[in-house]
Amino acid sequence: MNTSSSDLSFVNTASNHTAHPPMSYSDYYHNFDMNALLTEIFGEHLEDRLNAYMACCGRHVRDGRGDNIALVHEDTSGNVTRMSFAELDKASAQVANLLLSYGVQIGDQVATMLPRTPELLTIVLATWRIGAVYQPLFTAFGYDSIKYRMDKANTKVVFTNQENRGKFDDLAKQTKMVLVGSKVDAQSWGDDSYAEKVATQSQTVDAVSLDTDAPFLQMFTSGTVGKSKGVSVPLSALSAFYLYMRYAIDLRADDNYWNMADPGWAYGLYYAITGPLLLGVTTYFNEAGFDAQNTRDFMVRHKISNLASSPTAFRMMKSSGVFEAAHNDNSNDNEAKLSLRCANSAGETLNTEVVNWVETYLNCKVCDQYGQTETGMTCCEHHALAHECPVGSMGMALPGHTLVVLDDDMNILADGEQGQLAVVVSQSPAFYFRGYSWNEKDAFADDYYLTGDVVERHSDGSYWFSGRDDDIIITAGYRVGPTDVENTVLEHEAVAESAAVGVPDEVRGHTIKSYVVLKDGIEGTDEIAKEIQDLVRRRLSTHAYPREVEFVKELPKTPSGKIQRFLLRSLSAA
Repeated sequence: MNTSSSDLSFVNTASNHTAHPPMSYSDYYHNFDMNALLTEIFGEHLEDRLNAYMACCGRHVRDGRGDNIALVHEDTSGNVTRMSFAELDKASAQVANLLLSYGVQIGDQVATMLPRTPELLTIVLATWRIGAVYQPLFTAFGYDSIKYRMDKANTKVVFTNQENRGKFDDLAKQTKMVLVGSKVDAQSWGDDSYAEKVATQSQTVDAVSLDTDAPFLQMFTSGTVGKSKGVSVPLSALSAFYLYMRYAIDLRADDNYWNMADPGWAYGLYYAITGPLLLGVTTYFNEAGFDAQNTRDFMVRHKISNLASSPTAFRMMKSSGVFEAAHNDNSNDNEAKLSLRCANSAGETLNTEVVNWVETYLNCKVCDQYGQTETGMTCCEHHALAHECPVGSMGMALPGHTLVVLDDDMNILADGEQGQLAVVVSQSPAFYFRGYSWNEKDAFADDYYLTGDVVERHSDGSYWFSGRDDDIIITAGYRVGPTDVENTVLEHEAVAESAAVGVPDEVRGHTIKSYVVLKDGIEGTDEIAKEIQDLVRRRLSTHAYPREVEFVKELPKTPSGKIQRFLLRSLSAA
């Protein structure tokens, strides 16, 4: 099907006004009404919020929008596939019936380790359709990261491809494996063949209605102590996702929307899949890895009008020179021009230089927005709501959320004072997080959800990020817990102790550096350093490996033996 996404009619009448000047942020925020929002999203069918598949696909088909394009996918060879909501409806029914044949029940976990493909999107919707919980596995994860997540979630079925299948080793003994690829490859692993099994399934199946507290996504977030924590995302999060897409991203019916984030992580899964489909708008998948020239070419080919990405990606676009060259060489060539109306950035703070570069060479405004795996986006510069927002700030509280800045004694601080950002739960009707999946940590104090991020609020209502109150490393937009890196480095037979810190980097924001104490009698060499890097890349993930390894005689510690990472950070920054 080749229907252009520009032919789409928007699901909600609210968007018909987006061509006009944006409404006042202050008016909308202070008059926020949750019931009115639910009606805006679901109209007379409030029951659609009880199943994520119905919210994101089924209702569009039922209401006559089945021919609208849901996905435009471009593979690594440049081949383009378009899937309508009606096609997704049938395909997801087949996968849903396959899952039912495997005995998958309401609340069971179904995972994929796949690149950005139509199959991934189909499996996500199929999982939701039968009331199961979708669990992403990032394609860069190593064995340890995969095993930990599968063990915690008791994953029932995993869909993967030939490129990633070897990472599962003995994990196939505890779960059903389905290979997306050739029948021969599937047989070589003893797995079911996705294409063969799906082809025999019925194209109809009923969607299961759940409670709004029922989870539909199983995420994991990094921490500084111990392993990653589980985040079960409930169906009530759909309204918060809508708020972000509609009022911060300003997603419109005629947008060609590309969120560059990988759906193996929260920003991609929440806002490259769930968010746009919830609004009935086409989402674009580019299966190729990041490359500045490919990125620009993709934007031009598909006339991308609304872009979401990370500061790292914008910095890499800037440093490549590709966009400047095209801007100068093709100033009169309409076929080579960008079509961007607006851009959005999340993961780290944007600096003034990058903001100015986007406005000059992408020819649009970029808005900085803040969120977490636990909460989704909670503090944003809003494209569709009018407010002053100085460059460098995190933005204003997302409607439906009340934010405060707290001191160590949980007292609310005055504007201009640094403290921990917190959400006032009882005053935040759109806030949905209620605690970690397996109670790994208590993130609440009385009526506050504690983000762990240090900020300050200015008198204009904007928030400004200062840093973490723990040792989380944000590299290229990914949050990495140093403990995971350190524990993996310790698996090397020559290593006695290790510590991981973030080192400022112009492109990635931070890169990871490992300080390593070797066992007695062993001298540090380039070969050992490379072995350590390869070990972390293989066992943990490609985004978590230390780009620099420094051998030291000892690590700075407190009297109780805790590593003082702040001293290492100071040393690295010197």
